[in-house]
Amino acid sequence: MRDWDRSLRAANRPETTRYNYLLAVSQLARFLAQEAATDVECAAAAGDPVEVRRGHVESFQAWMIESRSAATALNKHKGLQQFFKWLWLDEEEIERSPMERVRQPKVEKRLIPVIRDEDTGRVLATCKGKEFVHLRDEAIIRLYYNTGARLSEVGGLRLEDVDLGRDTVVYRGKGGKERRVRFGPRTGRALSRYLRARDRHVAARLPNLWLAERGRRALAPNGIKLMLKRRGRAAGVVGVHAHRWRHNFAHEWKRAGGDTGDLMLLLGWESEDMPRHYGASAAAERAQESQTRMGIGENV
Repeated sequence: MRDWDRSLRAANRPETTRYNYLLAVSQLARFLAQEAATDVECAAAAGDPVEVRRGHVESFQAWMIESRSAATALNKHKGLQQFFKWLWLDEEEIERSPMERVRQPKVEKRLIPVIRDEDTGRVLATCKGKEFVHLRDEAIIRLYYNTGARLSEVGGLRLEDVDLGRDTVVYRGKGGKERRVRFGPRTGRALSRYLRARDRHVAARLPNLWLAERGRRALAPNGIKLMLKRRGRAAGVVGVHAHRWRHNFAHEWKRAGGDTGDLMLLLGWESEDMPRHYGASAAAERAQESQTRMGIGENV
């Protein structure tokens, strides 16, 4: 895992991607270690990935579906695919990948509900205060809410990426592609307050925009992910994560009659399938609003 992580870092894979990949491998190892009590082959595979076979992965995948969800199992499947591909093609430790004939779990498409303004308000209310952590968390949440950025994009911001003179931020999306996005007055004010507090932090010289509450450390994207969950629980809002604001941004954009091409540029999409997917959970709501506005069947 250490060597694979080095390879992932050399390929400039995002930190969140590396975290999810490595988590999938460690969870497979733990699962096999638990099964080792009744299966000798599992004991060998738990300590050495070279010994992992198709049946081990399928058992792990089935357990993930039963204990978590098919969507989670699919996420683990993709991580394990990349790990064993590296072990096979790059390291030549195995002659073939045990993932070759393991089918991806079939996942039912579920609509991700957008996060409503009132819920965002409740989450932001937990950030009231003048302490460093309050100012930092409000600025982070407002960026997600105001720009619809990915978790890793906000999490990977550097100090130089924020331009308070032009009210813009530079995001680095998938494939390292950069795009400049504007933010509004409330987000700008939150960023200004945070940056003043950041100037007094012991780690102020770090290039990372977001700093940990204590110590000379940056706040990693996974730390932001945990912070959002914690703020959500404190606010009594279920399922708070960065992508819900991304869905919300797409929904509000379409609701206001915004151009799809412009939306793709702002959110860093290249496929036209993405605008249809994001905000789809509120598509019926937009259709009903259009129906009411048109007044069809109300003329007589």
